[in-house]
Formats: sequence, C-alpha cells, structure tokens
Amino acid sequence: MESKENKPKVFVLDTNVLLHSAQSVESFQDNDVVIPMAVVEELDKFKKNSDELGRNARQVIRYLDRLRQKALPKTGQLRLGVPLSSISASATGKLFVLTATTGQDTPVARKVDATFGSELAYSSPDNRILRVAYDLKRKGRRVIFISKDINLRIKADALGIAVMDFERGKVNSSSLYTGFRAAEIPASEIDKLYREHQLPARPFGLLPNEFLVATAEGNPKQSVIARCRADELLVPVDRAKTDSVWNVSPRNREQRMAFDLLLDPAVKLVTLVGGAGTGKTLLALAAAMQLVLNENLYDRILVSRPIIPLGNDIGFLPGDKGAKLASWMQPIFDNLDFLLGGEAERRAKSSSRYSTEGLINSHKLELEALTYIRGRSIPRQYVIVDEAQNLTPHEVKTIISRCGEDTKMVLTGDPHQIDNPYLDASSNGLSYTVERLKGQHVFGHVTLARSERSELSALAASLL
Repeated sequence: MESKENKPKVFVLDTNVLLHSAQSVESFQDNDVVIPMAVVEELDKFKKNSDELGRNARQVIRYLDRLRQKALPKTGQLRLGVPLSSISASATGKLFVLTATTGQDTPVARKVDATFGSELAYSSPDNRILRVAYDLKRKGRRVIFISKDINLRIKADALGIAVMDFERGKVNSSSLYTGFRAAEIPASEIDKLYREHQLPARPFGLLPNEFLVATAEGNPKQSVIARCRADELLVPVDRAKTDSVWNVSPRNREQRMAFDLLLDPAVKLVTLVGGAGTGKTLLALAAAMQLVLNENLYDRILVSRPIIPLGNDIGFLPGDKGAKLASWMQPIFDNLDFLLGGEAERRAKSSSRYSTEGLINSHKLELEALTYIRGRSIPRQYVIVDEAQNLTPHEVKTIISRCGEDTKMVLTGDPHQIDNPYLDASSNGLSYTVERLKGQHVFGHVTLARSERSELSALAASLL
C-alpha cells in the first residue's frame, strides 16, 4: 500500500501567488497543480488592469487557455486534469481547475458544512479556495496550499492543510549581502596597501566590488577601506574623490563606500539598502549631479519611483503628468532643494526650487513614472529608482533591461518599509536583485546601517 509520503503532491494555488508571478504555475511541473474556480474569477477582476497585476493575470489566463486548447476536442479536461507536458515536455504533473463542493449533496460537502458552517461561508472567495483544498485532503490527497496571504495560511493550517509561502524569487532577508566585510590584517599589509595602492584580494575571499574594512592587528586605529576590483586586486578607496561630492561629505564608512560605487562609471548597477535617514537617495542624487553637471559623463539624470501610497490614497490628482508626478516626487525635490540650496550665494540669487525647475527645463533632470518606462531604451543617463523595495523581481528586471549604452542605474530602498501588499522583505525586487547579482563585475552594493538625518530620526528608526 502506498504511504501518504510517497503519494504525489497536489499544490493548490491562491490568487495572490499567480498575481505575484505569472510563472508560478510552471514551478510545480513534477506535481499536480490545482487552481480553484474562485481564483479564476478573481483573475478576471484583475485582467483589465494596466499594472503588473493585470499583466500577470492576463498571462496566467492565456496559459490556462493554451492548456484547454491542447486538450481539445475533449471538453471538461481542465476539471479532469490536463497534462502539463502538453506545453512543457519536462513536466510530469497535471493541472486542474476545480470548484468547491459546497451546496452539493455529497458526503464531503455535508461534512464540510456541518463542521465549519458559516466559518467557511461560500460567499467568500477565500473560503471557496480553502474548500477546494479541504475537499482534496479529505479524499486522501497529499495537499499543500500555496498562498502569500498570511491569514489564509493560518485558516488553512487550522483545517489541517499543509501550507507554504511561494518561495520562488525569495531570498533570506536576515542574511542579505551587505557589500562589505571587516577583517584584522597585519599592519604591514595596510602600509603596503597605502604604499602600492593594491593588494591581492583572493586571500580575503571577496566578491567583485565588495569592500574590505581592514584594521591592523593590535591597533584598531590603523585602518583602511578598500574595494575588490574585477581583476581580483584590492584597491583603497580614494578619500580625496569621496570626501566631498556636490558639497555632501560622507558621515560614516558605509556612505564613503556608497560614493565610491556611485562615482565609478564601470559599475553599471548600484543598490543601496538602508533604513530611514541613512542617506540613500541623497547620496545617489549628489553623485548623479556630480557626474552629469560637473563631469558631463552622462546626458541627464532620470529619477523614478513606484506610485504606491503610504496609508489611504488621496485619489486622483489634477493636472498633466508633470503636475501629478510632483506630489509623488516630493521626496526627490526635498533632496534636490538641500543639494542646490547649499551655497549662500546661490540661495540669495534664486530659490532652490527654481534651480530644480531649471534642471528640468534644461532637460538635465527628468522625472518619470515607472508606469511609462516599459519599452524605453535609456542610453547615457544616470538613472535613480527610489523606493525600489516596492517593486517585484519581474518589475526590477524590466527596469534594468531598459538600460542602454553608457547608462548607470541606482536602486535605493528599505526592504523593511514595504507598502506593496504582495511583497515582503524577502520577496521584493530590491532584495532579489542584491542576492542574484552579487559577484557580477558591473554590480555593486552597500547596506547603510546608521541614520544620519537627525538625532530624532535615528532615535525613531532604532526604537519605534
């Protein structure tokens, strides 16, 4: 007799899994996949959306329709199970579209209704999804319910159903790559590094563009910050170059490392992760203005951020695209005001906001909503994507793939401040990018730990 452990698994997918990743259906090809009818109904509500959720809903619906067409001329095959091998030759499982048994005069339906009654009311789509999983479990199937909804996972667990989050595209946020490591080395090695401006990086096991904060053995006051180049040589950070960038001076070692990456045209993609007040956006803008306005390495600065509100949305905003974006881009304007208003003489001649508008009018600064970035090719620009933790891995892939020749891109954000209900610290596009691209010679990353905005800001970040 076949044990339960040897039975093939049945993965029941929740709507949010399909909306998070359209490829999720193809992630369980060696097992049976069940999509409840209530999920198909919910996908129908999203399919007209012009955002990422709508795109994923349409892609999943088209995938199901292709499976249905492969099963022709027989009808009802989605209920009986269509082999996934009809689309993917390596797949061995089947895909089912099933409906809940509530209201039917069957032993299973009567048992569910008698046991749970109104607690699993059929009027709720979530409950209809759970009923499908529960029905399969009572029939002896080895069911695993996949959902990104924590409450629904709790309800499924209470029904005795095995539950899992959708793990594809997730990283371990608690051990996220920091971009640097500390080590004690002989004082003679530090002297040699300063004298010869290079050391072999191989003994330290560093990745390309990873930093080493080295202190002398027995003398912590003697130290050096160095970066591992693609040729596996350890090179000290140029303090003269990073001491002041557009009148902004680094206040800690992480900010100095960030400037070293932001100012290097050879590093095409930089990610900055840190809490509120650590200087992510300010550092990125200061470096961008230095390279665009002073050194003319890039034609313009392109700044974008996801349009996701914190708390209740205030509804539609008046005006053209520029007027609508102004409200969402206010954090960018705040940082530009600080950068452009740093000199007393300039402040006396004109307002810093006028200077910001001057940059926009001269096409040296462009503000763009991520909604309109698909399909673009962006050459010779310094691109800053703020609040990137609110993007999915697929959205980040779409954005990075817009980069043309001689373009540099910077992603900033805090994985612990996510407003997108379908993402968390482990599944967001920023964390995913950091872990997937570490070790690439065109990629660099720094985790900023200390808040430098103000004493109150640091206190709030650490205690609240």
